[in-house]
Amino acid sequence: MPDRIKGALLTATGGICWGLSGSMGQYLFSVEHMDSRWLVPIRLFLAGVLMLLYGAVKFKKEIFKPWTNRKDAFLLLLYGIPGVALCQFLYFLCIQLSSAGVGTILQDVSPIIILVTSCLLAKRKPHGYEIICIALGIGGVVLVATHGNLTELAIPVTSLLAGCGSAFCIMIYNELGGPLLSKYSIVYIQGWSFCLGGIITGLVFQFWKIPYSPTGMGYVGIAFVVIVGNILAFTTYMTGVHLIGPESGILYGFSEPVTAAFIGCTLLGSSFTGWDALGFILIFAMMVLISIGPKLQAKEKEKK
Repeated sequence: MPDRIKGALLTATGGICWGLSGSMGQYLFSVEHMDSRWLVPIRLFLAGVLMLLYGAVKFKKEIFKPWTNRKDAFLLLLYGIPGVALCQFLYFLCIQLSSAGVGTILQDVSPIIILVTSCLLAKRKPHGYEIICIALGIGGVVLVATHGNLTELAIPVTSLLAGCGSAFCIMIYNELGGPLLSKYSIVYIQGWSFCLGGIITGLVFQFWKIPYSPTGMGYVGIAFVVIVGNILAFTTYMTGVHLIGPESGILYGFSEPVTAAFIGCTLLGSSFTGWDALGFILIFAMMVLISIGPKLQAKEKEKK
């Protein structure tokens, strides 16, 4: 199978896994009354331990290699803590405060942040298609956040900030993931990032002080978000990104909000208005334009 097709399938699968995990998170918060500050540290740490155990069996001492290189160790810390861990917390906080559909679509504005960051680092003005992308992305977020009524928000402002914050963190781990995955296996890179994230968020939130005891379905939900939402989602998505690049990976990852919105509407009773649908369409159009924009621009230069 060509790498392009394989990468597309892997990133789409990762997005679907995240969408399923987000929907399970919505169930855990709304029905099981779980707290994101309690769930995220446990979810990250358990996923990290499982992946490192598997990595130790398959790769043995190789799993410690990233820590023997100072630059790679620093990259792994950035990838794991402000990238993966903070993204996970903000994503689930957004879901807890609103819904899985809102959480997933808001984090998909990460290409805007990637575009703006690229322009700032290169000290250049955005190209024409990039300006259109930014406008589409902002327009999509405004529609989802206001349902067309620009005088007030349809979702809590904290949910909006958390969702946009998770998008910023996605930019971090998409950009840092490439250099790490070109040298090391995704198995132990993800394992270390999950473990680090679980330890740091656990210490920050002191989840053991939060009064909560899961039911039988609560334990099932935790297992689901660990295995499907962490291990399967990150592994398939980041492997796909490594094959087709972060720009295309983000496009195929749009399967995440579609999955979350569908499950939310059909099984969890979440509302999904015409304004939400239009916001989804604008953000998807932004992703498509980001993917094909550079090729279109190159063709225009060739004609000239």
